[in-house]
Amino acid sequence: MRVMIFGCGYSGQAIAEAFMAEGATVSGTVRSEEKAVALRAKGIRPFIFDGSDFDGALPGEMAEVTHLVQSIPPGHEGDPLLKLVEGKLSALFTKLEWIGYLSTVGVYGDHGGDWVTEETPGSPILGRSIERVDTEDAWTVQATSVGVPCAVMRLSGIYGPGRNAFVNLSRGSARRIIKKGQVFNRIRVEDIGGASLFLGSQRMGGLYNVTDDEPCPPQDVIVEAARMMGVEPPPEQDFDTADMSPMARSFYGANKRVSNEKIRAAGFQFRFPNYHVSLSELWCSDRWRG
Repeated sequence: MRVMIFGCGYSGQAIAEAFMAEGATVSGTVRSEEKAVALRAKGIRPFIFDGSDFDGALPGEMAEVTHLVQSIPPGHEGDPLLKLVEGKLSALFTKLEWIGYLSTVGVYGDHGGDWVTEETPGSPILGRSIERVDTEDAWTVQATSVGVPCAVMRLSGIYGPGRNAFVNLSRGSARRIIKKGQVFNRIRVEDIGGASLFLGSQRMGGLYNVTDDEPCPPQDVIVEAARMMGVEPPPEQDFDTADMSPMARSFYGANKRVSNEKIRAAGFQFRFPNYHVSLSELWCSDRWRG
C-alpha cells in the first residue's frame, strides 16, 4: 500500500502510524516547512500543500498512491482538495484503490440524547457540519465515478496522547460544565488510525461512525481523570451561567448518543472502547503528556 494523507495533523499522523506498522509507504501534506520537518522525523514523506495547487514533486507522488485519505476540513469555499481533483481523480491518482474521508458526527445534529446510526438522516445545526454533509456526498460521487470505494468516517470528539483531560487538569484549564442530560461520544486517536487501516486494507466503502462505546456527560471524564491523578476536580459550573466562548457553547447544542455497531459488525475491534480503559492506559503508560 502507498498512502497519502492530505492534512497530516494529529489524526493524520495516527493514521500514518497505523499504515506504516503494516509496511505501507506513507506521505502526508502540511502547510509549512516546520511541520514538514516534524513529519519527516516520523518516517512520513512530507509535501507542502496550501490548497491552491499541486506543486513540485506532489503530482508525481499522487500518481503512485493507492490509498488516499482526506483529513482537511472544508471551509466556506468548500473542500480545497476536492476542487482540484473533481473530474480528474483518475488522471491524477492513476493507481488509486481506496479513498478515506474524515468527517464528523456533527452531521447528525441534535437528537435530544437519543441514539443515532449511519441510517439516521443528517440534520446538522452548525455551519461547519453542514459543509461536511455536502463534502461527504461530493467525495462519494467522485469515487463512484472512477469505480473506487470511499469510506466516510464520522468521528466524535478526538483525544489521546497530548490532548486529554489529564493535560487540561495539569494546566488548570479543565472545566466541569454541567448541562442536564447532555452526553458526548469521544474517540481515541489511535482508534482513528486503526479504523482507517481496517477499512483501507479491505477496500471498504460507505458510512461508518468511528466512535467509542460509551457516550457520557463530559464532566464524568474530568472526574475520572482527576481521581486517577489524585487531585480535586474543578468545581461544577452551570452551563446557563458559565463564561464560555460562542464556539465552546455551540458544541453543547447537539445532544446524542452515536452508535458504532456498523463498523464493529464489519469486524473492527476498538483498542479503547470507552474512556475508562483509555484514561487508564494513558495514565499507567505515562503517555498522556504526548
